[in-house]
Amino acid sequence: MYKKYCALRDKRNLTDYRVSEDTGIVRSTFTDWKTGRSKPGIKKLKALADYFGVTVDYFLEESE
Repeated sequence: MYKKYCALRDKRNLTDYRVSEDTGIVRSTFTDWKTGRSKPGIKKLKALADYFGVTVDYFLEESE
């Protein structure tokens, strides 16, 4: 999931700070996802999906 988030973020030349400000997701949350300390809940996935214009399923699908 984190790799897909990074791909969307980088494609739009955004930073975690900008995404955090726009979605209300605390910046340290992204670090926790990156390190595997935690995984996103449905509310945060929904916020990211809406922000990037993708479905929640996009983040849940396995990468090939």
